[in-house]
Amino acid sequence: MCVGLPTETVYGLAGDGLNPSAVARIFEIKKRPAFDPLILHVASIAGLSRVAASVPEQARLLIGHYWPGPLTVVLPRTAEVPDLVTSGLDTVAVRCPAHPVARRLLELFGGPLAAPSANPFGRLSPTTAGAVEEELGAALALVLDGGPCAMGIESTIIDCSEGEPVLLRHGAISLEDIEAVVGGVRISTDGEKIKAPGLLSHHYAPRTPLWLWEGSLGESPQLDNRTGLLAWNRAPRHPGPVRVLTPGSDPREAAANLFTHLRELDAAGVSRIVAETVPTGGLGRAIADRLQKASSGVIRSRNGILQEIPR
Repeated sequence: MCVGLPTETVYGLAGDGLNPSAVARIFEIKKRPAFDPLILHVASIAGLSRVAASVPEQARLLIGHYWPGPLTVVLPRTAEVPDLVTSGLDTVAVRCPAHPVARRLLELFGGPLAAPSANPFGRLSPTTAGAVEEELGAALALVLDGGPCAMGIESTIIDCSEGEPVLLRHGAISLEDIEAVVGGVRISTDGEKIKAPGLLSHHYAPRTPLWLWEGSLGESPQLDNRTGLLAWNRAPRHPGPVRVLTPGSDPREAAANLFTHLRELDAAGVSRIVAETVPTGGLGRAIADRLQKASSGVIRSRNGILQEIPR
């Protein structure tokens, strides 16, 4: 049995993380490739003993500082973790969510839950129970409605399995905040082994083609009403639908709105979505990462002529 589960980041598609049949059902529902590992969710630090063979000091520091919360750590796995969860790797990604509904379910269940985002593989992550129902409702036993997700963007993933901490995925905890706890952190580069979800080059995408605008949208009369705009902090003059991520220029607000606004533009009947460049410091890195991975490429205007440059 699989259920829709609210967390502070995005809604998850949850099933028994130590039951190979339940894990296989998660992959089936999401149409997720078997080479993409899952994250196991635990109720507390005590739950690590069943899934992690060891917890290095750097991981202990981060866990002590950010659990429960939007931090996933990659650790050496135990033999109890099914190979399908880890895609056959000797490491496992684990986090302890902060959402009260997720925590209560984990406590009642008494074991780890595998819970990737509750959406078809590669599509927009859901941040409301309604979005889960729309995408996967028919395949789930139930969807627990915990309200809109407070963070609205996935967890930060840090690999602590091989000594030095390595940032695998930008997320709801910024690189600066991670480094404030453990010092310098190496950022994973393309081509490294996939140890956690969300690392593929194309991911988090709406069905409508998404293009990244070079610079500020400003007033963009050359974009017609069949184009939806995702703006950073102010709405440009535009004949089509517009969503503004953060009128107050607050990266936390922008992250919380990101997937909801993209979903709304995706449903607006436009032929393309154009997203404005976002500031890339702090949490902005995670937002820019999601937009980059969701995009078809860059769009720009040269001498009044639009040019689409595919990835």
